[in-house]
Parts: sequence; C-alpha cells; structure tokens
Amino acid sequence: MKYTQPIFCLMIVFLATALTPAQAQSQFATPSNSPAPDASSTYAPSSTTPDDDNSVLTIKKRVDEVNVLFIATDKHGKFVRDLNQQDFSILDDHKPPKSVDSFRKQTNLPIEMGLLIDVSGSVHSRFDFEQQAATDFLQHILRAGYDKAFVVGFNSHGQLAQDYTDSVPKLSLAVQHLHNGGGTALYDAVYKSCREKLMNENPDYPVRKALIILSDGEDNQSEFTKTQAIEMAERAGVLIYAISTDDSGLILRGDNNLEQLADATGGRAFFPFKMKDITRSFAAIEDELRSQYVVSYKPLDFDADGRYRSIQITANKKDLQVRARKGYFAPKQ
Repeated sequence: MKYTQPIFCLMIVFLATALTPAQAQSQFATPSNSPAPDASSTYAPSSTTPDDDNSVLTIKKRVDEVNVLFIATDKHGKFVRDLNQQDFSILDDHKPPKSVDSFRKQTNLPIEMGLLIDVSGSVHSRFDFEQQAATDFLQHILRAGYDKAFVVGFNSHGQLAQDYTDSVPKLSLAVQHLHNGGGTALYDAVYKSCREKLMNENPDYPVRKALIILSDGEDNQSEFTKTQAIEMAERAGVLIYAISTDDSGLILRGDNNLEQLADATGGRAFFPFKMKDITRSFAAIEDELRSQYVVSYKPLDFDADGRYRSIQITANKKDLQVRARKGYFAPKQ
C-alpha cells in the first residue's frame, strides 16, 4: 500500500503531459503568417474550459499583492499628471487596504493590444473610413520591439486576421483585407480574445493590456453573455475601449452595451457623431494608454479562495474623476 500514492502521482503527471498539446490549440483559425481572409472564418472549437484561476493572475509575485492601473481626469476629461497617493482613497472588498506598497505614474509601459473590428452588415456605411482610422491609430501607437497587437474581425463569427506582431504594415494589411456583412457576435469576440490571446500573455514585466472595439454595440449572435465577456476581461486584466460606429444620433441599446463593457474594466466608450471624430477618439485612447497611474497594495483580510473582490478608487480632490476596473478574482491555492 505504501507505493500506491507515488504510482498515482506518476499517472497524474503522465495524463497532464498527454493533454498539453490539445490545450495549446488556439481558438482562432488564421495563423499569423497567412493572408487575412474574409471575416466569415470562425474561431476553432475550444478544447479547454476557462476554469484555471491561477493562469489569469493580475496579482504578481505575491498572492496578496494587487496592482491596479487607473486614470484620473479633470472635469474636461483631460488626464491629470501631478497627483500622489494622498489624493486618492482605495477600498478593496469594501475595506481600506492593509498597506499601500507603491504608487506611481506610468507613462511608457509596453502595450499588448487587440483591435476588434465589427464587420457585420450594420456598419456598412462607415466601414471604409473605420478601416483607415484604425490603420492610422496603429501607426501612431505601436512601437516596434516594444508593443504588439493583433487584429480580429467579427460578425456572426470571429476571425483572427493578424496574430500578435509589432509590425504595423502586417496589422494594417489585415485591417484592409476585412470584408463586412453578416450578424454580430460582439460578446464572443471579447470573451475569446481575452481568453485565447490576452490572458495567456503574463510576462515578468508590467504591461498594459487593452482591447479596442469598433462596433455599434449590438449583439444578436453570441453564445457568451455580456456578463461572461466582462468577467473574462477582468480575469485577464484587460482594459476595454470602445468606439461606437452608430451614426444615427440616437441613444440605442448598443451604446449601453459598449459603456458597460468599458466601464467594468476601467476603460472608456466613445460615441462620435461625425466620421472625423473617430480619429479623435483613437487619439484619446492613445493618450490614456500612455498615461496612467498604478497602485500596488495588500488587501485586508485576504484569502486566496478564487472569490471576486471589488475595487473602488475615488479622488479626494474636487472635480477629479477616476476610472479603474471594478474588481478582480483572487487566485486559488
């Protein structure tokens, strides 16, 4: 009997090794070195379930240390650059943290970014201009050897048009090769991009993870819900920025969808009424991604139990607005 436990452990190791190739499959159909095809291509079926909390840590090195990126703006929406720790109050799980270990302004972090472009039939009238605006944005924000991005076109299905690269020409070509038409599966695109691309990127150095969405916000095809998409973005530590492609001038359901996706993750939604305003929206996103504050703290009464913990960061100064993700999932141990 004394040999039963070692033999059982060896069997577990063997089974885990045998499963590794299947778990490494991507949900995206298009490899990074192939031309960008029509957006009717689909995500490949998933061979895994998103239940491994230990692979999605936004908590680095120590399980009881939380790092939060946030934006502080004035009443005009401009980033305020001269603030310190005393200008903010922090609540983790409705309690002040046990200790704040560091507070600093960060303006030059590497960016890992996904550009999600709605290619459904509802964006037809603006599609060409959006492609050009997205290309211009990539040319301005991406620094070779430092940042990287991928491009996904989505309608009723999602298609990886270009995998991670720091090459603006490759990314731009992928954007220009997208073709519009079909229904809309926005939440699936967000969920799968976070799980398959951004969650797997956990380098030893600090990075800024973001999804930039160009869409009217309507969803009529997704298998995943809005709540599930938000949860996956939170698990992956992703900021969501959304630029509405609706030009009706009305407040529609899609606007609320985009606002909720952005607000829950500490990002921002833009609703340009003129096509030239899309370029300004991209410029505002670039400014925010380059200029943020980061605070590292140890929560009070922290347990590594996998539970969702809320975050509230508020400004102590009048007329300051703070945007940060609403919470995080503690790792399981």
